Amino acid sequence: MKIPNFRWFIIALVFLAAVLNYIDRQTLSVLAPTIQADLGLDESDYANIVNIFLVAYTISYLVSGRMVDRLGTRVGMAVFVAFWSVSNMLTAAAHGFRSLGIFRFALGLGEAGVWPAASKSVSEWFPAKERALAIGVYTMGSTIGAVVAPHVVIPLAGFAFATHLPFIADLLGQGAGWRMAFILTGAAGLVWLIPWLWLYRLPGKSRFTTDWELKLLADAEAAETKATGGALNEKPWGWGKILSSRVVWLLLLGRLITDPAWYFYQFWFPKFLHSERAVPQEGLTVTGWVYVAAGVGSLLGGWLSGLLVKRGVAPAASRLWVMLGCALLMPVSLLVVRATGLNATMALTAVTIVAALAWLINISSLVVDVVPKACLGAVFGVVAAGSTVGGIIMNTLVSSMLSKTVSVPSGFLNQAVDTLFGPVLRAVQGGGYNLWFALMAFLHLAAWLMLYFGRIHRNSAKAAA
Repeated sequence: MKIPNFRWFIIALVFLAAVLNYIDRQTLSVLAPTIQADLGLDESDYANIVNIFLVAYTISYLVSGRMVDRLGTRVGMAVFVAFWSVSNMLTAAAHGFRSLGIFRFALGLGEAGVWPAASKSVSEWFPAKERALAIGVYTMGSTIGAVVAPHVVIPLAGFAFATHLPFIADLLGQGAGWRMAFILTGAAGLVWLIPWLWLYRLPGKSRFTTDWELKLLADAEAAETKATGGALNEKPWGWGKILSSRVVWLLLLGRLITDPAWYFYQFWFPKFLHSERAVPQEGLTVTGWVYVAAGVGSLLGGWLSGLLVKRGVAPAASRLWVMLGCALLMPVSLLVVRATGLNATMALTAVTIVAALAWLINISSLVVDVVPKACLGAVFGVVAAGSTVGGIIMNTLVSSMLSKTVSVPSGFLNQAVDTLFGPVLRAVQGGGYNLWFALMAFLHLAAWLMLYFGRIHRNSAKAAA
């Protein structure tokens, strides 16, 4: 049976994987107070658990892409989804700091692998004019997963198993509710494997692909091969070439510099509203609009650069033009801290988040535009590792900005960052949120200038080394 535009069914599956990825990731965050009470964990323990996850995530980024390149997109994606789903389910067996840390480390190893696999699926199924939009669609899955997670896991954790399903309460013991939340959300990933393994093949080997769609992809590949002199079909790069590539380092630094803006809105913005805008705990549901804006930015950024490609602009150049517009919008963050009302604060915040996510979609698309397909997973993973490193640095910087006294950093990873960047942290200490918003206003413009004068849009994959 032939299905018209089957490539969009493929990206719908990747979108669902991203939703499940973020639901599983957010389960611990959403249920943290209950889990900490049941397992006897203090705030320092929780900080270390979070950092253990980030360390695993960074490690996985460096190796998972190469695994996907070797296993293929279909098998590679399935391996990582299965691994993280089982890891999430095993979290139900945690009984203290050590076991919880082990399971969250395993979760981080599995979850990072979905993103190189997702980017590779886009390179296999989408022409250049649709790639950024496809990446925007599956990236939007992560924002939806973050919104959905509390509405899924909190009711599960609060269900009276002892009353309605006593055998489960007896089996799982103390904290049956939150333990069951981990089991069921993890199991959803295993169910997802069924349609993925059934449907995903390379376009030429899929029985669902129409002749029209095959021609669309073949014509697009021929045009891209001609434009790059066949560079995108090169043999895979070795680690030496990847790690010495100027383009790879430009993209990695671009993610490291700019991704902290999005991390800030995920992890610190609710605290900003609570302390600076006097929004009560129950009123912080308004932060759901952060993820709505992120979804809009994901789709808008992909659509805009795709529109430029359709009008004849080279793919890499089209991404940079959209990214310039995003960079010029980011100074709106200077107005966020000066806004007096909640509505004005949220409106201005929405503008910066749309810009930040549209930027993220296009810098992710640049990787697909300039790197040989055979090693795309490995390069994407290395570039994405810059994102998590940037997030760790941002967390430490903002923590120092909000601290009025010298304090011992909590968590082993924060201590390591403090050792490396101690003088900088002391210099910004006590600067408050205003200092971070001022810095965040120009991160994207600095990164854009680096990418532009690094001539990344002038590089074919063959010239990337």
